[in-house]
Amino acid sequence: MHFGDVLFIAVPYGALPQIGQDFGAALKGKIMLDACNAVTARDGTITDEVEREGVGVVSQKYLPGTRLVRAFNTLNYKIFATEANRPDPKLAIPIAGDDAEAVQTAAGLIRDAGFDPVVVGKLADATRFQRGGPGYGQAVSAAELKQKLSLSP
Repeated sequence: MHFGDVLFIAVPYGALPQIGQDFGAALKGKIMLDACNAVTARDGTITDEVEREGVGVVSQKYLPGTRLVRAFNTLNYKIFATEANRPDPKLAIPIAGDDAEAVQTAAGLIRDAGFDPVVVGKLADATRFQRGGPGYGQAVSAAELKQKLSLSP
């Protein structure tokens, strides 16, 4: 099985452990844009782990060897479809990752898709825009998102 250099994953969060187990070798070294969110009603107890450890850290644990970047997880896909390439200011997309090159690649793809990437920090910082966090559900500009997350302008 062959994959591209950059992959996008948006599946029910509870599927990540099995995906990592089944495809871990093929995913190793790939940049992975992770848009998965843990929802208790659908995903069960893995959401407790996400609440304790943070979504970015848990995703990396279940997708080991990937160059994980949290992205595109804060809004409904319909909003992304209608807001892509809108006139300035573009819709902000918060991202976080531990691999600086992967984060820059993700930021470039986000720009190419017609959005404005906002680097929030490392995977541990992805809690700031996971479900229930201050950056979740924010259909705002980069300046507004940075203000909401107390990031430098």
